[in-house]
Amino acid sequence: MGREAPSMAPMAIPSDRTLVFTYGTLKRGFSNHKLIQSLIHSNHASFVGPAATSSPIPLVCGPYRVPFLLNLSSGRSDEIYPVSGELYSVSPLGLARLDELEGVSKGHYERFPLKVRVVKGEGNGEEGMEREVEAQGYFGHRSYAIEMWKRNGEKGLREYTKEVATGYVRRMDRPQGLTFLDHIRNFVESKG
Repeated sequence: MGREAPSMAPMAIPSDRTLVFTYGTLKRGFSNHKLIQSLIHSNHASFVGPAATSSPIPLVCGPYRVPFLLNLSSGRSDEIYPVSGELYSVSPLGLARLDELEGVSKGHYERFPLKVRVVKGEGNGEEGMEREVEAQGYFGHRSYAIEMWKRNGEKGLREYTKEVATGYVRRMDRPQGLTFLDHIRNFVESKG
């Protein structure tokens, strides 16, 4: 029996909600998930399901093992894969809080649409059914994306796992007196 093609039917989400693909520290079990938990508790977010990007996208680690999706052409290397993560439905307030965490207004990350595949389940009669949807994702800013890719040896990751995150340093524990962009600049200029 062959595998069914992904359904292209839209997911039913409230019109005031945005689907957001998380692939790093916002996922369950990682340091910034507490923001998602807070949004869920206040009804500004809900978990949709495990998801993966529909096409290969570079995923790399930067300074302090911080993860970055990079908005680069997938034709640059055969070391780029679909990225696994989680999909959430968030309110406008939730999206604003995520934008703030990701430093969108400061040029840390940029939020772009991307297509993801989500597997439905949890007793809703759609176990194992795959759907492709458009979501928002946070990408490393274009001002450093190419250098970040080169610094990572032009090799992407399939998933930001606990093993990949080994050595992650929380914001409060990073050297003070430097901006996030300073840390990135130092990282891409280092030879390591």
